[in-house]
Amino acid sequence: MSKLTPTPIWEVQATLGEGVLWDAANRQVWFVDIKGRRVHRCAADGSERRSWNAPGQVSFILPASDGGMVCSLEDGLYRFADKGEQADAEFTPLAKVEADRPGNRFNDGHVDAHGRLWFGSMDDGEKQPSGVLYRFDGAAVRAMDDGYIITNGPAVSPDGRTLYHTDTLDKRVYAFDLAPDGSLSNKRLFAEITEGGHPDGMAVDCNGHVWVAVFRGWRIERYDAAGAKLDEIRFPCSNITKLAFGGEDLRTVYATTARKGLSADELAAQPLAGALFTFRAETPGLPQHAMRIEE
Repeated sequence: MSKLTPTPIWEVQATLGEGVLWDAANRQVWFVDIKGRRVHRCAADGSERRSWNAPGQVSFILPASDGGMVCSLEDGLYRFADKGEQADAEFTPLAKVEADRPGNRFNDGHVDAHGRLWFGSMDDGEKQPSGVLYRFDGAAVRAMDDGYIITNGPAVSPDGRTLYHTDTLDKRVYAFDLAPDGSLSNKRLFAEITEGGHPDGMAVDCNGHVWVAVFRGWRIERYDAAGAKLDEIRFPCSNITKLAFGGEDLRTVYATTARKGLSADELAAQPLAGALFTFRAETPGLPQHAMRIEE
C-alpha cells in the first residue's frame, strides 16, 4: 500500500463529483457534480472557488482548441461560457448525441493527443446495457463500442497506441489497440477489480502506469502497462470517482469523490465524502489536451 496521503482542499460535498482536470494555462482545477448539476472551478490550492448551475446532468468539462470549454449534458456536447460573477454560465449546443435515448446520460470523457474526445454514455438507472463508447473527432461523433451499463474512464497510453476503457458494473478495465486514424481493435481485459468496489475514472502517468479510481473501494489502484497491480492509495471516504495530474510538474494529483449511495450513517462516518482531494505523486502524469473543434 502506498504511503501517499490524500488531503481535502474543497469540502464541496458533491453528490457525484466527476470529470476533474488541470487547466495548466490558468493554473486552475475544474470538475463537475453530475447529480448536483454543477460545474466547479478553483485555484491549484483549492482557493478562488467558483460554481455554476447546469441545465442538466453535466458529466465532464474539457478545454477546446478554440480556447473555450466544452461539457456534456444528457443529449450531447455543449459549449460552456462563463457569463461573469453575477450570472450563471451559458450552455450552447455543439453536437447532439443520443437525443433519442432519454434513459441514458453521459459519464466520463478524455481527450487524446490528436484532440479527439473519447466519452461514454450509460443507463441513468444503472440497469440496461444501453451505454456506448463514442469518439468525437472535431466534426462528427462515432460509436466505437457498446453493450455497457456504465461506461467509465477513457484514458490513453503515453505512446498513443492503447486506449483504456472501463465497464464499471462488470468490474473490468479493457484495453484496445488505438490506430493513428482513431480506429479501435483487439479489445482485451487489462485489469479486474477483485477486492471491494467498482472501477471508475482513471488517468495514465508518463511511465504508462494506469491509475484507477475505485467507487465504493476507498482507494485508487495503480497498475503497470501489463495490467499488474503495483499499489493503492487509500482515502478517508469510500466513493472515489476520478483523478487528474496537475501542478507545474504534473505530479500533483487531484481526485473527486461522491456522496451518492451513502446512507445517513455512512455519511456521518465519512464527513469528507464529496470533497476534492489532492496528493503528490512520485511520477508525473500526462498533459491535458484540448478537444479539436472543426468549424
